[in-house]
Amino acid sequence: MFIAAIGGYAWNVRAARKLHEQGRRLVATSEYHGLYSLLVVLIPAQLLVLLWIVLQGPLIDYLQLKALPQAVPLEKGAQQLLLSEIKSIAGGRIFGTPEDWMLAAAERQTRLNKYGEWALIAVVLALVLSLLVYCRARVSIAFHARRRAEKIVYLVLMTCSIVAILTTIGIIASLLVETGRFLSHVPVTEFLFGLNWEPQIPIREDQVAAQGAFGWIPVLLGTLTITAVALFIAVPVGLMSAIYLNEFASGPMRAISKPILEILAGVPTVVYGFFAVLVVTPAIRDLGDMLGVVVSHNTALAAGGVMGIMLIPFISSFADDALSAVPQDLRNGSLALGATRAETVLQVVFPAAVPGIVGGVLLAVSRAIGETMIVVMAAGLIAKLTINPLDSVTTITVQIMTLLIGDTSFDNPKTLAAFALGMMLFGVTLAINVLALRIVHKYRELYD
Repeated sequence: MFIAAIGGYAWNVRAARKLHEQGRRLVATSEYHGLYSLLVVLIPAQLLVLLWIVLQGPLIDYLQLKALPQAVPLEKGAQQLLLSEIKSIAGGRIFGTPEDWMLAAAERQTRLNKYGEWALIAVVLALVLSLLVYCRARVSIAFHARRRAEKIVYLVLMTCSIVAILTTIGIIASLLVETGRFLSHVPVTEFLFGLNWEPQIPIREDQVAAQGAFGWIPVLLGTLTITAVALFIAVPVGLMSAIYLNEFASGPMRAISKPILEILAGVPTVVYGFFAVLVVTPAIRDLGDMLGVVVSHNTALAAGGVMGIMLIPFISSFADDALSAVPQDLRNGSLALGATRAETVLQVVFPAAVPGIVGGVLLAVSRAIGETMIVVMAAGLIAKLTINPLDSVTTITVQIMTLLIGDTSFDNPKTLAAFALGMMLFGVTLAINVLALRIVHKYRELYD
């Protein structure tokens, strides 16, 4: 498909150049004729492949269910389990001794998959060839290839924007609906102002002390505590490293230090979690024993400290870009007036770069609030009403993960609480974004 699209580009460019060599004046350049062919061939073929992939699975499942013996149960839950087992057998993963009709269904599954693949190849090939011939026929001196290509690009961009907007609206709508279902079971005052978080429900009618407590304040405090510890480490180190590398470091020093610093951004979060559990937490606990301070087995200090190390390259990179964007004339003017380099950085360059720096800090805050793996491994799962960094706490994302693990039904407060927490997390993040935009707008007006 991609090769055919590139071939169509070259074919149309060559045809347009031949017309130009014959002395005919084209409305559009040959490159736009090729671009038009590339877009017309590639976009419909890609959409067809995506649509085929989406519809092939459900269609094969429908055909499989129609071909099963009448004695096989056809309840909705049993259908999914049966289809999963048939697909496992078709993939070579056989457990026990399957019945003959199930082996026949597995063979039919393999056969239908092959038919689908060959049909997809044939349909895409026919579509691509027909579009290639169509685009080649459009090459002429009066064809506005540039206008058509730009219109296609415009429609693609507009479609992507609409999809992004609708996706956002869908996410918000789903959170609102499920949060409303949760609040029908739990009073909103208990959720917003409750001081206990124990999302349990009774399994038996005679079970005691399992009615559940859904006050989200302890989870919020745990999230803010770990985020504050992370920012306390990441913001100063990230900003000072960016200032040094941008304003004071030599060329070779910057060329070596900046890539090494940015390696931290590529380390998986699970590796940071192992580092927190195996190195940072024991070190904090040993130091607490030496000083006679009680330190929990899992602490917010360990999780937040390692998370701060993870956030350093984000803040440093954004701050470095913001400092580099400050015009050199501001530096030269400050130095010409007798200011030192340090005074120039602190009083001229840094204030002018505040909008970009705030953006980097905002990204770090969002990353810290949304981090899960480090908190699970180093901070704990129990929600406590505390802001002590030496104690064990949990975060909103960790609780969402634990509430949705396993085969849980979506008709009880325990599971629906995950959506309520997600809605509150969305609100907190939105508030942070609005605050940051106001700060950026204020300082941008001041220093433009």
